[in-house]
Amino acid sequence: MDQPASPPPPSPEQVVDGQLRAYNAKDIDAFMAFWAEDARIYQHPDTLLASGAADIRARHVTRFSEPNLHGRLVHRLAVGATVVDHEAVTRTFPDGPGTVEVIGIYEVTAGRIRRAWFTMGTPVLDPPPLD
Repeated sequence: MDQPASPPPPSPEQVVDGQLRAYNAKDIDAFMAFWAEDARIYQHPDTLLASGAADIRARHVTRFSEPNLHGRLVHRLAVGATVVDHEAVTRTFPDGPGTVEVIGIYEVTAGRIRRAWFTMGTPVLDPPPLD
């Protein structure tokens, strides 16, 4: 009897989309399921920010505690194993809540993110509330 074929791994675009959905849900376990055990995150072009799943998890557990955290996809390009996202990310910065533009470049292999590079714009703080 033939074994049923394993489903193909998700496309790189599906992997990056899944990690963004998990990021917005602040679901650390779902988020980490999209990252390779030996993944690395860089500030573009070559400043290492996190190396390995434990570092990536620790970095995002802190980030996920922000009450207004949300990444809005502006545009996505995918070519082969590389996915480039332009996002508007709402965060709580030291000076208050606001939004920052982010470019994320993801290298996906075998259904997992292996390396990612991020470039961030200048945060734009929300206007103060009117009294």
